[in-house]
Amino acid sequence: MSIIGPLNRTTTRLGASGVDTPRTDAELLLAHVLGLPRSRLLLAEALTPAQEVALEELVSRRAGREPLQHLLGTAVLGPAEVAVGPGVFVPRPETEGLLVLALDALRGRTAPLVVDLCTGSGALALAVHLERPDADVHAVEDDPAALGWARRNLAGVTVHEADVTAPGVLADLDRTADVVTANPPYVPDGTPVELEVASDPRRAVFAGPDGLAVIRPLAPLAYRLLRPGGVLVLEHDESHVDGVVAALAGAGFADVVTHPDLAGRPRATTARRSAAPSGPPP
Repeated sequence: MSIIGPLNRTTTRLGASGVDTPRTDAELLLAHVLGLPRSRLLLAEALTPAQEVALEELVSRRAGREPLQHLLGTAVLGPAEVAVGPGVFVPRPETEGLLVLALDALRGRTAPLVVDLCTGSGALALAVHLERPDADVHAVEDDPAALGWARRNLAGVTVHEADVTAPGVLADLDRTADVVTANPPYVPDGTPVELEVASDPRRAVFAGPDGLAVIRPLAPLAYRLLRPGGVLVLEHDESHVDGVVAALAGAGFADVVTHPDLAGRPRATTARRSAAPSGPPP
């Protein structure tokens, strides 16, 4: 029997359950059960009875909107594949835009130092490390469960247990970073979210009544960590542009620019610590 039948049935079932990308998810689940790369899926032999049972279990869980990455045990961001599961935020495809902006900011910098705030699973920090092996990458997280995943994933990256909202945190890294990246929690409390997002830890998703409870204290921290001319690359909600720009300007940043994602939504902002002796004291 061809693999096409199970693939089509799985796609239909996931689509009926409200999964946004049923065909992609079906292909990834089948490839996972077969132990094959997705690119070789259509060349596969028929499922064995044991594989049919395994696929049925995974499809039932995905139809119940358990995150695909939890079922696969991994998530991908650019060149990085990280282990994920309950207790850590699952990296989203849109964060690849943050990686592109970070790599752009690193262009022309030799042996740079990069600090990734709110690292979660460490996916973004690992992607930067793989793309720029000459960089000294530091990843920062304070949640114990997420730290466990980050330490598992981040060989070659220095991991710090620290709260990015605490005054004076990471003082030993002041004025050392060429680039600071951050994908902090930014969803306003009480906002309805997709079922998959509801599986993420609440404190990795929600950030106060307006969603800026972490971004506001993070802005002066990033300014303090950056050397003059260094760049912050920050992900945020599309509704936060004015609040983010105000927070970064208030922290002393210059050249604050908001960037659209692939859907044209303003979801990331870059800002530069001025090389001139202006703005808040370091």
